[in-house]
Amino acid sequence: MIKGLGGLGDMAKMMKAAQDMQGKMAALQDDLAKITVTGESGAGLVKAMATAKGELTGLSIDPSIFNADDKEVVEDLILAAVKDAQAKATERAQQEMRQLSEGLGLPPGMNLPF
Repeated sequence: MIKGLGGLGDMAKMMKAAQDMQGKMAALQDDLAKITVTGESGAGLVKAMATAKGELTGLSIDPSIFNADDKEVVEDLILAAVKDAQAKATERAQQEMRQLSEGLGLPPGMNLPF
């Protein structure tokens, strides 16, 4: 701490730490857009790919499930795969946030962003 400035030296450290955290959060957001997760349903017959931010990027459907009589089953499988991909994206994003907060020395359970 700088003499004669009271708590201002500590305030400067806090501001620097906040700026560092802001930069790391921005980098994490960029990283989450690059991380891909895959959700599946029907034992892998339908796969949905998404970024860790939850943006759906692809869909793969095994042609063996295409049958006009099973239209509702196919729709359910697609929806289940998309939901699985979204859940995995959320889980991965939370994992990345936990790693970032641990790296910053924040207490466990402190949710980011604030």
